[in-house]
Amino acid sequence: MGISHYIKEIGRGARGAKPLDRAQASDLFGQVLDGSVTDLEVGAFCLAMRIKGETPEELAGFLDATHARLHRFPATARPLVVLPSYNGARRLPVLTPLLALLLAREGLPVLVHGAATESSRVLASSVLAALDVPPLAAVRPLADGELVFAPTELLSPGLKRLLDVRRVVGLRNPGHSVVKLMQPAAGASVVVGSYTHPEYAQSMAATFALMGTTALLSRGLEGESAADPRRNAQVDGFVRGERVTLQARQPGTLDEVPGLPQQIDVATTADYTRRVLSGDAPIPDAIAQQVAHVVRLARLAQEPSPAHSP
Repeated sequence: MGISHYIKEIGRGARGAKPLDRAQASDLFGQVLDGSVTDLEVGAFCLAMRIKGETPEELAGFLDATHARLHRFPATARPLVVLPSYNGARRLPVLTPLLALLLAREGLPVLVHGAATESSRVLASSVLAALDVPPLAAVRPLADGELVFAPTELLSPGLKRLLDVRRVVGLRNPGHSVVKLMQPAAGASVVVGSYTHPEYAQSMAATFALMGTTALLSRGLEGESAADPRRNAQVDGFVRGERVTLQARQPGTLDEVPGLPQQIDVATTADYTRRVLSGDAPIPDAIAQQVAHVVRLARLAQEPSPAHSP
């Protein structure tokens, strides 16, 4: 069918563009994921959406299309904690592996998924590999307390192709939003969402509500799922789309985090992670709080919905 008729609506500039409804967005994104449109159309879609911006309804439609095609992990006994990891470290060590291992130590199954979108950054996947958590080769059942890393192409080859468009045009696109919102689990899950700019917080919160997602949402460390250890940021929770107050923002920034290395390379970050897990270095307060919030959300996710309670 093609997506040119959609591009005509979304490609009229920041003021003239019209938003798509959820069904239209799902149809458009499904064609992009299926690879049934031309490279020129994909590029036009990415640039048009970059200029216009994504509405929550559009993101919900993109997620509908993604979930219909996603290779999902089987349901787990406890809710699967989902940690998107697409930014990596630029100035501070990437702490997503530490967060993941601390959550697994709490007995939760944990899935980190990601792809290299910035060639100059230290990736969580590289640190996980150094900690003996190699990339999965196939989607499979997970046990409670197990941590795995899934490359994006394992979950959705079409989504990985869309992420790779950034290497050509140099700009993010809706695929980068979708990977931070999607639910790659057939059963209950807790998505740990992060943002770098306040406007994304509002958009992500509205999308979690539309999708009925159980999620944690806070400002991440350089765009990663893990909290910034220097700050106590605002943390919002969602249980099946309903907002739960978790933590108010506290002013101030630490000049130094005890034990946190200044180097960000893979070997140093892996060593720091081991030392924290063994008790030889303290868990940063912001990370400890984040673990507690996720554990709480996982418990709430397993409780019956009030609408269905006896």
